[in-house]
Amino acid sequence: MSFDDNPFMTAHKPVEDGFPFEVETDSLADSMGLRLPNRSLYLLHGGVGTGKSLISQRLIHGMAHNGVKVLVITTELTTRGWIEQMESIGYGMTEFLREGRVMVLSRYGTLAEARTEVSLQDVLASPAIAAADVIVLDSASSLMPSSTTKEERFALIQQFRKLASDGRSFMLCADPEEMDATLLHSLRSSAEVVLDLENAMIGGELKRNIIITRFLRAAGPIQTSVGWRVEPGMGFIVDITAVS
Repeated sequence: MSFDDNPFMTAHKPVEDGFPFEVETDSLADSMGLRLPNRSLYLLHGGVGTGKSLISQRLIHGMAHNGVKVLVITTELTTRGWIEQMESIGYGMTEFLREGRVMVLSRYGTLAEARTEVSLQDVLASPAIAAADVIVLDSASSLMPSSTTKEERFALIQQFRKLASDGRSFMLCADPEEMDATLLHSLRSSAEVVLDLENAMIGGELKRNIIITRFLRAAGPIQTSVGWRVEPGMGFIVDITAVS
């Protein structure tokens, strides 16, 4: 399917009151502001294994379920692999893809054949960007320049701001070990939503936690942190014993 005949590529209609992501199967939205702000940057920050992809997948599922048009750009999986990963945790994407609510692009294509030369500028030049409400870059850190000057950092954030100015937002999944520390600091300072993802071993059991460092223009209450886990076939589960 080409961009021309893809149902995703209909005209973008700005959303003024943010992007809902609640679903009946968990209470994440109730703990995390009810809606993600529009015209914004969201930063999901954490090392390998902290759950950046899983959190982004839960948010994608919730937004698509609520009619938000989401463009997913994955640097880690093929498009088929990403869809199968979503299916494995109970988040079916077939209907959303068919109806044009979700579009998935991968540097690996549908099956394989990596394009290691893909840059952030290549991604931001995609015609699919203009059609989306929310653009998810997983992992954004693998696309970022390895070093930047102050002027380059300012120009990059301004580019995101310009693209977001008519009502869309960007979700950036970033590994601090994979990108320039000064650029990461600039993104943390600029983002409307900063979620720091942490793991800890407690009593021999792995505990996952979302630390909500910043969440501007929330439509509902914000918890300091949200414990969570993912069960195969059941999806995302909020650990109510770990919510604070």
